[in-house]
Amino acid sequence: MTTAAVVLAGVGCLAALAGWLLPRPLLPAAAAVATLGGAALVAVLDSEPASREASAVLVVVAGLLAVLGGGPVATAVFTLVDRGHPERAGSLRGAGEVLRGGAWIGVLERAGVYVTVVAGWPAGLAVLLALKGLGRYPELRVQEDSGAAERFIIGTLASSLWAVACAGLALTV
Repeated sequence: MTTAAVVLAGVGCLAALAGWLLPRPLLPAAAAVATLGGAALVAVLDSEPASREASAVLVVVAGLLAVLGGGPVATAVFTLVDRGHPERAGSLRGAGEVLRGGAWIGVLERAGVYVTVVAGWPAGLAVLLALKGLGRYPELRVQEDSGAAERFIIGTLASSLWAVACAGLALTV
């Protein structure tokens, strides 16, 4: 059954990749979330112990899903937050101008969060999030009423929670 979890997580990676390529990532993000949930369900319900090889493959694929899926998932969260507020339609773009490099920082953040959780070093989460917050503090401090601080918090939480969920999948086997 671990094979089924790996396949589902792999499909989630493909959905997440589509989320990076499509202008509206809501559907690919939903597909990535659904496949992650399905993979976790299959892995938890599996009564047979997984082989070392299958476990290693699942750890790698879940890591890819953590890194690739967080961007579309965070963007989908921003879309849901802005629903019904047409005045904030360009706020994601505006925050992106203030917080340059956010997508790449998010990729590295998710990789770090995933590795610290899978490695059994939860204190590493505090180190990563503190480093990110301190690194962005000068940019966030000078921005008055731009919404960048709120975007920073929402994006960080969505991205980190996604990586932790993917790490949970890897730890089920």
